[in-house]
Amino acid sequence: MPDCVESRLISRDIPVLVFVNRTAGRNRARFYLPHLQTLFESHGVTVQFIETGGAGELESAAHSATVGQNHRLLLALGGDGTFQALVNGVYGTDAVIGILPAGGGNDFAAALGLPSDPVSAAEMILKGKPRSVDLVRVRTADGRTRLYAGGGGIGLDAEAARFASGAYRRLPGRLRYVASALRAFSEHRPLKVRLEFPGTDFPSAESLSLLACALNTPTYGAGLRLTPDARIDDGLLDVAMVEGLGALSVLRLLPRLMGSGELRTSRVKRWRVKRVRMCADRACLFHGDGEIFGPTPVEVEVVPNAVRALAPRKEA
Repeated sequence: MPDCVESRLISRDIPVLVFVNRTAGRNRARFYLPHLQTLFESHGVTVQFIETGGAGELESAAHSATVGQNHRLLLALGGDGTFQALVNGVYGTDAVIGILPAGGGNDFAAALGLPSDPVSAAEMILKGKPRSVDLVRVRTADGRTRLYAGGGGIGLDAEAARFASGAYRRLPGRLRYVASALRAFSEHRPLKVRLEFPGTDFPSAESLSLLACALNTPTYGAGLRLTPDARIDDGLLDVAMVEGLGALSVLRLLPRLMGSGELRTSRVKRWRVKRVRMCADRACLFHGDGEIFGPTPVEVEVVPNAVRALAPRKEA
């Protein structure tokens, strides 16, 4: 990536494109538009806001902007699902991208070191610089291949994603995901999961599980710390399996989940690998960043240094 990328941030000649997911964060994304407009203008930056009605529309618009119109600086105003649409739209180009967190879950923004307020995040981005980060590629049983940025998996969290984007979409932050998980748990049947780790000496793992996931970020689901040591630039996946927990155990864990987001239990098993294959004893779906991708079995692998994302400048 040329060193002149940072100078483009303050150029009036090449606009910054900000893709706005109107449905993100209980439709609150649009509230920030005038504040962001004022901020960009105060920094001498030409900005163009492009409103979209969903992830598919945003992905298509981002792809057209980079491949067809040669734009090289694109931001997404929304949550993890919005950012996922952006990375799928620009992957394979030399575009520099960024996230202005305004969704129900903003875990990738947190992993970049950005605050949860999108205007404050924009201020830090304008003073920051591009950073190479990993993505995750998943291939589902129906032949679909897709990228995600933060976390994905099967079991309870995939079932909860359905409620998080539906019945509970208006709840704020972590409450939305915990409430969705509890609703899914009330209907959940034990899922026998098998994990295989190609190219490693790790034996396969098989267990009745609540969920199995492959994460690029320390948290997902609006701050749930399932893989606290994960990094977005280490070229590795952090894989976790949560073995079956009874209702009483889940209720005991709730206060900590709601407070710090930690899941402290010996029933969580973790691995750090480049790829994993996930199978289950019955039909189930895999989600990435809260979006349903397709059925198991799935092949999941890290894509090191996949994109350049704008991040705060580190203190000297």
